[in-house]
Amino acid sequence: MVFKTEAQLTASDGDNTPLWLNANRYGLSSLETTNGYLRAGLFRDLEQDSARSWKRGFGADVALATGFSSTLVVQQAYAEVGWRKGLLTLGAKEQPMELKNQELSSGPQTLGINARPVPGIRLALPDYWNVPFSKGWLGLKGHLFYGVTTDDSWQRDFSHLQSRYTKHTMLHTKAGYLRLGREAKPFTVELGLEMGSQFSGTSFIPGNTETMVIKNQSGLSGIVSALIPSGSDAIEKDFGSYRNKEGNHVGSWVVRANCEQPGWGVSLYADHFFEDQSQLFLLDYDGYGTGEDWDRWEHFGWFVYDLRDMLVGAELRLKHCKWLQSVVAEYLYTKYQSGPVYHDHTMVISDHIGGIDDYYNHYVFTGWQHWGQVMGNPLYRSPLYNDNGMINVLNNRFWAWHLGMSGTPAEGLHYRLLATWQKGFGTYHHPLVEPQNNVSLMAEARYAFPKDSKLEGWSLKGAVALDRGELLGDNAGVQLTIGKQLNIK
Repeated sequence: MVFKTEAQLTASDGDNTPLWLNANRYGLSSLETTNGYLRAGLFRDLEQDSARSWKRGFGADVALATGFSSTLVVQQAYAEVGWRKGLLTLGAKEQPMELKNQELSSGPQTLGINARPVPGIRLALPDYWNVPFSKGWLGLKGHLFYGVTTDDSWQRDFSHLQSRYTKHTMLHTKAGYLRLGREAKPFTVELGLEMGSQFSGTSFIPGNTETMVIKNQSGLSGIVSALIPSGSDAIEKDFGSYRNKEGNHVGSWVVRANCEQPGWGVSLYADHFFEDQSQLFLLDYDGYGTGEDWDRWEHFGWFVYDLRDMLVGAELRLKHCKWLQSVVAEYLYTKYQSGPVYHDHTMVISDHIGGIDDYYNHYVFTGWQHWGQVMGNPLYRSPLYNDNGMINVLNNRFWAWHLGMSGTPAEGLHYRLLATWQKGFGTYHHPLVEPQNNVSLMAEARYAFPKDSKLEGWSLKGAVALDRGELLGDNAGVQLTIGKQLNIK
């Protein structure tokens, strides 16, 4: 077993903590200019049973925080059982991002590491399983998860009951990845589909005179509708004309091509996000009739959308260079969102155009967020930044360049540098009058004291960061983290 303890203090000048001192930290972070925590955790890793078919592990990870959205943070609490390649996890556990560099990427668009873990049940093949009779040339991995979000009190307090919020929301995620090529070979290609859904619970939408209360689909039917997008949102059942799938569904098509050589490696990857069918398949049903046949598919017809929105990236790995070991460069474009027009077919106009996808937002649920932090890529500005009590993403149309690099120039000393330039356009519903720019930078170094020294097991990490621009404001900050790890036999 391993016991870990950590103390962190962040101090900033400006309106908020700089982006990269806050983002992609599994939600254990804060925008308050002065914040910190004391953290302790006890873990048993599955690797302790690596020689056995059956494996078991657990983790308990708690923080006492100041300047956070809550004082007591149960960051992780889980137990897991593995058999051969399979793994069952119960509870809340920090899960790493897939097909991207864990410390240098800006983050996946669907299943990211920016928000607090959600407790639930997760069945997974965490490592590639070689398909029988493929001679190792074909591998599969993936997961299936159901859980319950824990931010009800935060939503109530943040919204002041004056804007949309949802109680007892359930979360479902699933992903599948296919590897083409043997792991030991120089060239491999990985293809994947990541999907998530928020469903169940009760949504409250305040109006001018009264609050609309919506009981979302729950029970077995809700679980099935989350697994296989189906049904219709509860708010639509009283009207009958429009039938969006029950819940808030999001997802990404992902691909990564890898080349490994003795002294270096390089990967190219892409992440295409979708909110509905228009970007899932780049097609939408059309060909409806008019009059009494307005809701009937009268003739063969499709509306075709462009493939524009995407995160594309490249990663270079230098295996014999200590000073510079990894470099990541990414470009993210999200302005299209199936176009600026949304029209569901009617008795008068039969055309069906499914634009204005409004990434990470939803008209019944509070969008793809948990505790105010988006559950995908943090360049979508999280609701936590809002000062109007609205739990939504106010900047989801943007383009950005991101660069990250890291190295280990001396034993025990590791650094990373992050630099991001972004131009934001707001949303289709609330566009910015003028586009807003933002530059975010961070330099971080960590030193782990060597074994057999008096300070064995201790580590010291320091970081400086800043934001410049209208999108996030002008912020500058420093962060100091002291940690201790103790192996318990």
